Amino acid sequence: MRIPFLNTLAFSALFAASSIAEPSTPSVQAIPHHFEKWEKDVAAFEKNDALSPPPKQAVLFVGASTIVKWKPLAEDFKGTIVLNRGFGGNEIADSTHFAERMIFPYEPKMIFLRAGGNDIHAGRSADEVFGDFKAFVAKVRERLPDVPIAYIALSPSLARWNEREAGDKMNGMISNFVKQEKNLLFVDDSKITLGADGQPRPELFVEDRLHFNEAGYKLLAEAVRPYLPK
Repeated sequence: MRIPFLNTLAFSALFAASSIAEPSTPSVQAIPHHFEKWEKDVAAFEKNDALSPPPKQAVLFVGASTIVKWKPLAEDFKGTIVLNRGFGGNEIADSTHFAERMIFPYEPKMIFLRAGGNDIHAGRSADEVFGDFKAFVAKVRERLPDVPIAYIALSPSLARWNEREAGDKMNGMISNFVKQEKNLLFVDDSKITLGADGQPRPELFVEDRLHFNEAGYKLLAEAVRPYLPK
């Protein structure tokens, strides 16, 4: 049976309208970084460095709050000149972005990076964070091709216990990657927070159940110490 002309037009218009109204599947896009929010932290480093220039060829620790709050860093590694340039809340891409200002000027002997937890907490996948780590390595290699880079693995916390699978996946990807590259190391401290029952030990954390207390940092220092330059 032939469909009347008017009905055909009406059907076509209805189909076109429904096609326009129906939302398309959104493309997957990377979560944007807002580097400007760390400008004050980085500027503070630069100001302090101008007043009291730090030594060159130190062992440089960069990353998020685990590094920032590591107050006894120098005491933990006596005999090694260390420099702490972590700023709390940052993600791996932030250390990459500010490398020209907070890594290269120090001409470090070695770099330890502890970051990635905030990345996952912000909604990034393990694959994305792994990509950011490779970008960090590539950036450092542009200026410091032979300087060893050690990644300090994420370890589960009470506050972010539900993110442990993503953290473990990311740890595994980075661990496999560094085995194939020269002057890359993986500090496997991923289990130091866990008890015999496989759960995080509350006695290793401060009240926020996320950051280490003194006992937690002692375990972290023991995990890192074998990787320090001789």
